This record gives sequence, C-alpha cells and structure tokens, in this order.
Amino acid sequence: MHRITGKSKDEILVEMKNPEDSQSGEDYGHSLNSTSPTQSSMVTRSEGDAMSACLLSQMPGIDKHPQSKDSVFFRDGVRRVDFVLSYMDDHTKDGEKKLERRKEYEANLIKAGLELEIEDKSESDDGKTYFLKIHAPWEVLATYADVLKIKVPFKANDIPSHYEMPLEWLFRPFQLPEKVMNPEPDYFTSPFDKSKIDFFLIEDKDTFFPPSTRNRIVYYILARCPYYKEDRKDKEKKGLKRLLNNGTYTSAFPLHDCRYWKPSKDPNCESERHNLYKHWAHFFCFYKEQPLNLIRKYYGEKIGIYFAWLGFYTEMLFFAAVVGLICFMYGLFTYDENVWSKEICDADIGGSIVMCPLCDKKCGYWKLNSTCESSWQSHLFDNVATVFFAIFMGIWVTLFLEFWKRRQSRLEYEWDLVDFEEEQQQLQLRPEYETKCTGRRLNRVTQEVEWVLHRNKVDFVGKLFLCWVTVVLWMALIIASIIGVIAYRLAVYAAFASIMKDSPTSKIQVVGSLITPQLATSVTASCINFVIIMILNFFYERVAIWITDMEIPKTHLEYENKLTMKMFLFQFVNYYSSCFYVAFFKGKFVGYPGKYTYMFGEWSSLRNEECDPGGCLIELTTQLVIVMAGKQLWGNVQEALVP
Repeated sequence: MHRITGKSKDEILVEMKNPEDSQSGEDYGHSLNSTSPTQSSMVTRSEGDAMSACLLSQMPGIDKHPQSKDSVFFRDGVRRVDFVLSYMDDHTKDGEKKLERRKEYEANLIKAGLELEIEDKSESDDGKTYFLKIHAPWEVLATYADVLKIKVPFKANDIPSHYEMPLEWLFRPFQLPEKVMNPEPDYFTSPFDKSKIDFFLIEDKDTFFPPSTRNRIVYYILARCPYYKEDRKDKEKKGLKRLLNNGTYTSAFPLHDCRYWKPSKDPNCESERHNLYKHWAHFFCFYKEQPLNLIRKYYGEKIGIYFAWLGFYTEMLFFAAVVGLICFMYGLFTYDENVWSKEICDADIGGSIVMCPLCDKKCGYWKLNSTCESSWQSHLFDNVATVFFAIFMGIWVTLFLEFWKRRQSRLEYEWDLVDFEEEQQQLQLRPEYETKCTGRRLNRVTQEVEWVLHRNKVDFVGKLFLCWVTVVLWMALIIASIIGVIAYRLAVYAAFASIMKDSPTSKIQVVGSLITPQLATSVTASCINFVIIMILNFFYERVAIWITDMEIPKTHLEYENKLTMKMFLFQFVNYYSSCFYVAFFKGKFVGYPGKYTYMFGEWSSLRNEECDPGGCLIELTTQLVIVMAGKQLWGNVQEALVP
C-alpha cells in the first residue's frame, strides 16, 4: 500500500451532502509524497484483538494469503481499499478511552454500510502501527452519489473536437502521447440518479466511480460518523477530525495505486501514478505540456485546476523573464556609457567631493568616488530600460488575468465544472457547523430543510471583533519587528562606518575587497528579516486557522474565503514591509548637516540611515533576492525533502 499524506499546500477540497440530513461535508488533502506500509496477513494482537474479531465476524471467507505491495485491494483481491486509518498501541489510561472510541466509531462505520479490514502491527514497517482498511460497496457509493449529485457519463461525446494547430510541427517536442493527454474518452455527463441507473454508461460497477470520487465519498462518511454510544448521544463526539486531534487515530489517508518509480505488477492496477511520474513529475519532463486530464482523473478536479493555473502562470512568467533579461542586458551593455557613474568614479570630480560623516562622533569624512563600485552595480538594475520593464509588467498583469479567465472557462466546459462553485455552495455545509446547529428551517431559495445555527448578537460580534483584533495585533507585531531590524541596521552601519575613521579614503572597503559597509549591513539585516518572517508566518498560520474556526463559517467556500483574507493581509505585510521601507522610506528622513534626524529622537544615537549615492535600488534588489529566494528554498525543503 502507498499512502497519500494529508497536508495543506496541495489539497483536494471537497464538501458533500449527508443522505440522512441533506447536509454537506469537509475535504481532505493529499500530495505525491508517499510511504509504503507493507500489506500483511490479518493477525490480531494486543488492543486490536477485540476490534479485529468484530471486523472478521462481519467479513466471512477472506483470503489470508500474502499480497503484493502494489495491491490496493482487500485480501480477497476484489474489494478496493478506498481509505486507510492508522493507530498504535497505547497502554496508558488514556489508551483505554481511545480503544473505546475506536470500537464505537468502527461499529458505526459498519452500520453506515462500509466494509473494514485490519492489518496487524507485526507486518508494518515500524512494527507498531495497525492499519484499518475501508471499502465502500456499490450500494453506498450509489446512495451518496445520488445525494451529492456527482456527475457521471451517460453518452459518448459525438461532437468533433479536433482542430489543426498552426505550426504544429514546431510544438511537437513539447507534446505528450495522445493516450497520456486523453486517458479516457470524452462523455456527456449528468448528475447521478440511483432510480435511473440504466440511463448511465455502467460497464463495471467496481470501476464506474474513479478512485478520487470513491475517496471523497468515504471521507464524507468518516467526517460525520459519530463515536458515541446510542444511549449517550453527544453531538460533539462526531467525525474523523476530532479522532485525529485527540490521538485516537494517528493518520488517515487514501492510497496511491502503485509505487511511482515503476508500474504495478498487479494486472488490476492502472499504474496511473507511474504514468504521472514518467510523463509529468519527472525532472526531465519540465519542458513538456501537462497531462491535465490524467491529473484530473487521478486527483480530482480541484487539483487539476490548480496545476493548470500553475502551468499557465509559469508559461506567462517566461515572457516576463525574457523581457527582464533583455532590460538587464541593456544595462550591462551600456555599462561604460553611464555618465553619472563615470563622474562619481572620476578622480577629478568624485575624488574632489568630500562627504559628511556617516555617523556621529566616531565616523570621519569620506570622498564620493569611494562608492564607485556600487554606482556601477546600480546601473545594471536602474537604467532607461527599467522604465520600459515597469510599463511592460503593468500590461503583462492585465493580459495574464484575461488569458487565464479564457483558459479557466475552457477547462470548466471540458470538465463539466460550469456553476461548480454555486452548486457546491449548497452542498458544502461543514461538519463543524452542523455540530453547532440547534435547529432546522426551510430555505426559501432551494426549498430544502437545512440546519440553522442560532447565535446571539453579543456572541457573534464578540468573536468577530476578537478575530480581527488578533489579525491587527499580529500585523502590529510585524511592524515592531521591522523597527527592530531597522535599529539593527543603524547600529551595525554605524559600527562599520566608524572603522573608516582613521583612513576614510583608502580603506573604505574594510569588510572585503567587494563588500562595503552598506552591503554587509543590507545582507545581514535581510537574513535576520527573513528568519523573522518565517517564524511569524509559522505561528500566524496556526492562529489564522484557530480564529477562522472560531467564527464557525457555514460552508467550506465561506471558510476558504475567510481564511484566505486573513492570510493574505498578514503575509502581504509580513513579506513586503521591509521592501517598502527600503524602497519608499529609507533616506527620505535624514535631515541635513547640523540638524540630522534620529530614529528615536535627539536623545538616541541612532541616526536615520541614508541611501548610497547611487540610490537604494541595489539594496532593494538584495533584500528581494534573499527573502524571495529563501522563501522558495524553504518551501521546497518542506514539500520535497522533509516528506
């Protein structure tokens, strides 16, 4: 078995409706990273004894012969594993409560129609973990697909869609085989109706619903299944999320269909994961088009749409990168034609201009031509072509948005996602919201009875106020950290500049042949700022989720919007406040000789810093490179190396 780890950056977000109460559910996330727990014979030991015996009694005639690691089926080789829960032995007092919760939860899953099978810990990789495999039979899938109105094929698409691409031979090296780009025929689809089952193209009930749809349906059931006894009903004791939070289960995940580096030996396995790696995720396929239909089939529509956007964004960035490179090359080729840099470096002009001390008391006078190197470096990024690049980027942003709208509309039509958000809005009631609801009422728009959360105004306004006060306080914390970094810059800059006191003209580059005090200060301050940014972002992400949960949004779409707004406001201030300082404030409030401006008033020794005579752009470039490149590196470490 090969697990798909649940994590937020690559998530499948699906909310669905309960056939009992006509309400909806929550989503789960997964990524390509995987581990491989070994499938084993069904043996029951320790705390798993009681549950295993219970489950075995529900499933007679199970084949106990060893299976291939590539198998995604129960021991009988027929029933597909749609979801897996894992847990470990716990011999503490709290372990007895966990065992009791698992018994009730799994008994209720069986009542809901799901079929279960346990893998013993003795056969797992660590020798400590039990795996509970879950299968949804056809009756369960059909019932929930009917309520959720999942779109399924009813007729093959007979509309010709082939069109000639101009200069097709030019793009052939970037194309993938047709069977990879279109792994299955195109169909007309319609929401599933259990009472009209003959209307749909059902050749095999076991493969009619793709694995991604089966996983969604099973997770929907898991998200709402209670784990209390019938004689002691407790609305709070419901759902897989709570069981994961309290440690009853250690993890929950669907399965990959095979190991990614080689196809499955199981003839019943499609090896779609291997095909995705071979034609898409492999490093040497970076220049190829993306098999979006295969991604959609394997992961679902939301993940497919995400990678469609990511690919389109990368394509558009290529044009921006080419124009930016041309502008940079212009600055490089006109390096020797820069008049003001020549004057700064000239011994008769820049060498004859004596500048005031960079700090009070300890710093000495210095000559303008000592900044010759930094003025040449600034010209690479700040020249006539920079104005053209700024205008181009303004146009590029508009074109990017409009072209993406076209691409998105095309995908929505091809994948039957037109009005998807509006439909899901009615089906996406969150389990956490349902748990808090105390009554029902008729929706005048949909004419359906739905859950209602009765909240008094004091409670609602109080929690809303607390949430946004928290956001403002965290943004204020960012501003405070930026002020601290600025104070560091002033202190360190003054320390470097004071070294120039004895020989201000011949030894200005005291920290290396190419590193000036300005550059050393900028680099160290940017590194400190980056560390602060990542620490604040780590903690705020958890705070944002906590305060959004406190608001109890009704639908998952509403939850996403609220969380996105909080994260956007915070991350915008967090990532770019230091860049705004360098670009728009540094060097603007310096004062003049005899009346300099100090950061904390005249009693402070920290005099406001000045830009280099060539401007602050080279320092801004350094700041952006360290923060943005560091962010990308850290993200890749988290997403690729850590798992």
